[in-house]
Amino acid sequence: MKLQCDVEVVSRMLPSFGLKSRGRGTRAVLSIGKHPDKTSPRCHIYLVICTSKDRAGAKYKLKDNIEKFFTWFVDEGKATVRLKEPAVDICLSKADSNSLKSFLSAARLASRGDESSSLPLSTLTPVRSRDVEQPKRKLSIVSKKDYPLTSSFPSSLEQLQVSYCKLSRVDMRMLSLKALRRLDLSNNHIRRLPATIGDLGCLSELVLHNNHLEAFSEALCLSTLQQTLQLLDVSQNRLRRLPPRFSQLRHLVHLKLDDNALVCLPFHIGRLSRLRLLSAAHNQLTALPADFRRLSLENLDLFGNPFVQPGPLDHTLRLSFPLTLQETASRAVASLRIPYGPHLLPAQLCQDLDLAKTCDCGGVCLGSYVQTAVSMNLHQVSHTVVLVDDMGGTHAPVLQYFCSLSCYSLFLDQDLQRGGR
Repeated sequence: MKLQCDVEVVSRMLPSFGLKSRGRGTRAVLSIGKHPDKTSPRCHIYLVICTSKDRAGAKYKLKDNIEKFFTWFVDEGKATVRLKEPAVDICLSKADSNSLKSFLSAARLASRGDESSSLPLSTLTPVRSRDVEQPKRKLSIVSKKDYPLTSSFPSSLEQLQVSYCKLSRVDMRMLSLKALRRLDLSNNHIRRLPATIGDLGCLSELVLHNNHLEAFSEALCLSTLQQTLQLLDVSQNRLRRLPPRFSQLRHLVHLKLDDNALVCLPFHIGRLSRLRLLSAAHNQLTALPADFRRLSLENLDLFGNPFVQPGPLDHTLRLSFPLTLQETASRAVASLRIPYGPHLLPAQLCQDLDLAKTCDCGGVCLGSYVQTAVSMNLHQVSHTVVLVDDMGGTHAPVLQYFCSLSCYSLFLDQDLQRGGR
């Protein structure tokens, strides 16, 4: 029986000498097995603790020698075994909880003197140095010649950078790293992202700067990334649009979209309530979505976009008289917040409902509306604003929708009144 974990052996005699333990464990391999006794023909069962400094291991007899088990935090991979002789506490931490429970069960049986075949024993031999190394948390590969072709990535990785390796796709071996918090695949040739990136349940930072991405999958927006992703960098790619449900990534704090070919920002971008840094410079944006007004940012960069400053009567008229039955029903579903989904409605209709537009009157419209744009000072949504153009401007056009001609006419009258003051 073997167990890999951090171990600290604490003598209970230390306080009597006015000393304290260092309170820090060492990576070790624990084994339970038989070892011949020179003073007796019988083989006794020992607990052996092997570390990088002592690969042969320190041996502790188990039979009738365990005073107590402390297992309050065994589900967190922590436990303590108190021995009678010598008077030490063996403190275990950072262990797999299931393996730890099995190991403690075997130690309990050995302490009782059970030597039946059901007791899983190991061969007590010196361990390999790699077995007692500290788990690797961070790995950076910035050259193709250093990229592992046959060996796997350490399963303990929390940060992984693979850059300048000319990767054309995401290596599936990376997607098995369940502890991964930051994945940096910048400066490669990746064209698409597998939906299984969304299975990385701890991923909070995803950096894809300077690749060949042409789309960002909607499946990623509906994955566990909704709860974990805080930083997303897809700058210097080939993106033209982001999926309608991009706003489901509601834990985003930092979003970099620079140097793509984006013609619009996500329709419901205002739902990203935690977003504080947004950079979308050098794209093809001519106007911002209406929901943009709801953002509360610390830093905003929209420099180098071909924004078209709106004229007083510029508008797009897409009204139908009378409203179609589909439009009327869709407005009712959106206004009353009636649950819907592909199991209830056609997929296209679900997508239309996802992009429902809000009128100034508070009403909702889908396919029948009047669209115009108004100029907005970007300081209304951000503390710091990078100038929109070389002329020193901080204004940009924001789309606005109206569910009827009467609402649009009221807006024009109010706009004229403001202009006359």
